[in-house]
Amino acid sequence: MSGTHEVTLILTLAGGLSAALVLGFITQKLHLSPLVGYLLAGVLVGPHSPGFVADAATAAQCAEIGVILLMFGVGLHFHLKDLLAVRNIAVAGAVAQIGLTTVASMGILSLFGFSLLAGAVFGMSVSVASTVVLTRVLSDNHALHTRTGHVALGWLVVEDLFTILLLVLLPAVLTPEGGVSGGGFWSALGLTLLKLAALSVFTLLVGQKLIPLFLGYVARTGTRDLFTLAVIALALGIAVAAALFFDASMALGAFLAGMVVGQSDFSARAAAEALPLRDAFAVLFFVSVGMLFDPAALLSDWPLMLATLGIIIVVKPLAALLMTTLFRKPLRLSLSVAVALGQIGEFSFILAAMGISHGLFGPEVNNAIIPAAMISITLNPLLYRRIDGAVRWLERHGPAWLSRSPLPRLSAEAVGAGGTVEENEPHRVVVVGYGPVGRNLCRILRDSGITPVVVENNIDTVRKLRADGKPAVHGDAAQAEVLREAGLERAEALLLTTPSIPAREVTPIARSVNSGIRILANTAFLSEARALRKLGVAEVFSGEREVALAMSEFLLHDLGATDAHAQSELQRLREELE
Repeated sequence: MSGTHEVTLILTLAGGLSAALVLGFITQKLHLSPLVGYLLAGVLVGPHSPGFVADAATAAQCAEIGVILLMFGVGLHFHLKDLLAVRNIAVAGAVAQIGLTTVASMGILSLFGFSLLAGAVFGMSVSVASTVVLTRVLSDNHALHTRTGHVALGWLVVEDLFTILLLVLLPAVLTPEGGVSGGGFWSALGLTLLKLAALSVFTLLVGQKLIPLFLGYVARTGTRDLFTLAVIALALGIAVAAALFFDASMALGAFLAGMVVGQSDFSARAAAEALPLRDAFAVLFFVSVGMLFDPAALLSDWPLMLATLGIIIVVKPLAALLMTTLFRKPLRLSLSVAVALGQIGEFSFILAAMGISHGLFGPEVNNAIIPAAMISITLNPLLYRRIDGAVRWLERHGPAWLSRSPLPRLSAEAVGAGGTVEENEPHRVVVVGYGPVGRNLCRILRDSGITPVVVENNIDTVRKLRADGKPAVHGDAAQAEVLREAGLERAEALLLTTPSIPAREVTPIARSVNSGIRILANTAFLSEARALRKLGVAEVFSGEREVALAMSEFLLHDLGATDAHAQSELQRLREELE
């Protein structure tokens, strides 16, 4: 079609997202992970299938944006104290797992005629798990913000740091002929460590002062669009700066930026604003992976593909399980982390491409890694759902040393949301709005021994409440992420205290977070009150109704009506206003 080159981005987005929607819906109906559908969508719109072909370069760039936004979101929830809390197991475990997987890969690939150096680079490429897959699997199983999630994410951060070192060091030490150069190793290592240290100091120390200040100015404008733009610009801007000025991955830069914002008063609102865009671009990551798959390659490279798959879903998880067990971690945590890491992703393709460009191996490695990645990504969510059954079986039939300390079930309640909300607070009540009504309701609750959590759009109000030691969350109550941050999943009641709150919008979202929540709402109009009752709001207080009753009572007494007549008229009016 004429001018097609001018709309490549639009065609790629339309084709990729449409195919992902259809196939994701079908796989969901088949009780499979939608990720399977997204990968198949990539095969469908890729260059190795007939019909429409999406632009691979454009899809890859969109996928990179998805990874950046996803890592930013992970950073929002993964505070520095959480990383430090798991540093022993995450650092030692990840390094040992990479080493064991690499050694095993060297041995296995030697059977296919590869050199030990080629096997080492190959092993390091398949040692690194996918950020997108791991976070999606943990999130879908409500494990992202549990002890298991923190260990797995800390492990992943160490893998990312290790990969960054490789991406800088390998070009310095490898020759184009596939050998090792004599010099440059230590200087490249020192320069890389220096740049990573500078990035961390700049982002975590300088950014900790400037970013909240910047977001505060934007939030005070009261314009939601500007705040959304500010969050996206920060995530992308710091990610790009990390790559341009520090030679780090954009994913790591986005993660550090998210950590800084997550420690501020804007964490819940920033997460809510970034989530929709993040999810859309994350889908394109899976589509772009599927586009790389050439089904015809399986005819010649299937033995190497099966060996690669075995390394990914057997050797690597066993290495992780061994390390977590040696650290005397409970069985459920050990098995959960091991299974979650049993897949590969974006960095694996980059490292494999680097090995090809330096002559260590040929394109047959790509033809093996890509389908193995697709299969591992497909199997990973399915295997993760079988962990409970595996733990029960191992506790009954496995060796005693393996099941000596079974891990109690963990939920999102097990880990705090950055210290904003106290966990296990009895009779938790979430109060939306801190105007005159909200303030008085909170006072009554506190006097009754109940600590309410306030959700408020005014950042100055939130900061004052927190300074007074009162839990408060900054953000829009019409966003599920904000309600979760306020602890609505464990709440007994939600109070919508001002008519300005879009109660008809908030109510179904609140129900999706906590289906049994009791909702009380303040609304200005009777028509709104009737609609809210149909949505299941327990009590609705309408300004029109209360004004009508108060004025009628005053008028009846002013006209000299008896008490009995006045009460009769008021009761009739109440029935009419219901």
